[in-house]
Amino acid sequence: MKKIVIALDGYSSCGKSTTAKLVAAELGYAYIDTGAMYRAVTLYFLQHHVSLTNPKEVKDALDQIEVEFHYNPKTARNEVYLNGLNVEDEIRKMYISNQVSEVSVVPEVRHAMVAQQQKMGKKRGVVMDGRDIGTAVFPDAEVKVFMTADVDTRARRRQEELLEKKQLVNLDEIRENLKKRDHIDSTRKESPLRRADDAHLLDTSHMTIDEQVEFVMNKVTSKILTNEISLQQN
Repeated sequence: MKKIVIALDGYSSCGKSTTAKLVAAELGYAYIDTGAMYRAVTLYFLQHHVSLTNPKEVKDALDQIEVEFHYNPKTARNEVYLNGLNVEDEIRKMYISNQVSEVSVVPEVRHAMVAQQQKMGKKRGVVMDGRDIGTAVFPDAEVKVFMTADVDTRARRRQEELLEKKQLVNLDEIRENLKKRDHIDSTRKESPLRRADDAHLLDTSHMTIDEQVEFVMNKVTSKILTNEISLQQN
């Protein structure tokens, strides 16, 4: 059975990552959290005081950055490594969330990360979630899903995620952060957040994770079946 690329794009805290992980596990595919890559770059830039308005500083910093994913059997999850160090927990903190969209909008950053992502998915058999997978990274992805949810639902979900990591953040602060990121991501010139013309729309406001996974798997199963029929006819 020929492997495919599955692209899950959409807004923050819609359930993209959780859904993508579960779909990947069910298919035996690799899972790539592209948002985590931008968070890792943001962490590096903050630690090294990189000026986003200085192209040379940005380029020099990107040349020093290596982002990798390693599976942790103890936590049963892929964890993010920045230059050999596990930064999975650090990049999920609120101060990174407050800066990641400003870093992601820098053209040099996007070019570097997109190149890495395309390399990771070159052999197909991957599930990627992010902002521009179906429009910029893999416009030829066989299955594209664009995920959304109302901002209040997303804010509550994000707060619950932070609480699980023992981070107490005011709901209003989270809501404003999401709105700010939505605006920056949707209006940037370089690979803006938008629904690809051929992407299936999935509003998760009132859906469980199981229902989200079922929606995506139905699209995947249908596409794989169509591909197999087409191969048989040819």
